[in-house]
Amino acid sequence: MTAETAVALPALVIVLAVALWAVTAVGARLECVDAARAGARAASRGEPLERVRSAVLAAAPAGARVAVTRGAETTRVEVSVNVVPGWSASLPGITVHATAVSITEPGVEQPGGTPE
Repeated sequence: MTAETAVALPALVIVLAVALWAVTAVGARLECVDAARAGARAASRGEPLERVRSAVLAAAPAGARVAVTRGAETTRVEVSVNVVPGWSASLPGITVHATAVSITEPGVEQPGGTPE
């Protein structure tokens, strides 16, 4: 019984660690989606792009990169972040992305964007 436990326990710990990392990545993805949607709505209404970018960064996970582009017809917000496992920074991270596109409301001035 002890030998089986000694063999199975490390495998169980690895599976649990990978599952927790996956949950962290999914959570970061959901935060990116929420931040991109809120940013696209605000930018399409005519909010200043720097204010939109700041709001998106506040809602996104730490270390996120944000690009806001407002055109005459559509407004696009892209959010991405690299998620690394919390227990080992030496392992490679997963980059999660979210993009939201909204129709620019009529009368909104200054088409353009602020890339990253």
